[in-house]
Amino acid sequence: MKALIVEDKEHIRKALVHILASIDTEIIVIGECESVKEAVIVTKVCKPDLIFLDINLTDGTGFDFLDQTEGLNFKVIFITAYEEYALRALKIGAVDYLLKPVDVEELTEALKKVSKLSVATQKQRIKTVKKVLNNDSDTLILSLQDSFQVIDLKDLMYCESDKGYTTFYLSNGKKHLASKSIKEFEEQLTKNSFTRPHQSYIVNLKFIEKYDKSGTIYLKNGKKIPVSSRKKDNFITRLFTWNKD
Repeated sequence: MKALIVEDKEHIRKALVHILASIDTEIIVIGECESVKEAVIVTKVCKPDLIFLDINLTDGTGFDFLDQTEGLNFKVIFITAYEEYALRALKIGAVDYLLKPVDVEELTEALKKVSKLSVATQKQRIKTVKKVLNNDSDTLILSLQDSFQVIDLKDLMYCESDKGYTTFYLSNGKKHLASKSIKEFEEQLTKNSFTRPHQSYIVNLKFIEKYDKSGTIYLKNGKKIPVSSRKKDNFITRLFTWNKD
């Protein structure tokens, strides 16, 4: 069985290679990657049978990687630090995972479990994990560089996009930067009390103080948000519809 290790910390990768060799499995490690971009390229070229996949990588998440390799067939064992929300999702989805630092017995057990699953069954379970992480109607879980940040949507004032990154601004003055485009969050947010009046912004309607007909939104904290001419009619309709609820 050809295996690929996708993990952004070198010492974790090296430890995993060492443990795999010590337990005398038939697994051959064909490569190590530390980023989504690198892992996608190697996976498409080398076609591994099994991937040890870190959830937080240098340029995104393990789920970003899975989205970009959806058409390929391989099994996954996740690697994660002790993060409550990630573990909750993995357990609900019944997906195999290893906690850092990797333990020999846990690795052996995970290998036994994953060997009994078909690729199709595991993919379905991973979809459940993604749903738990991303589709809570009252909260948004952001995958940041070294953690998962849970945001209560009632406290989220607006989001701003910049070059593929999105900054989330909260009513308490805090902000969080996620390495995903604003479009990745649009569907979930606009199901709630949010609207996208401009390609670079998503705004919580409850924090709007006024709308200047010249094309500017004023938030309650004084922030000004532009409304694009293309989105103006949709924004006004959304504003008035929301006010009637």
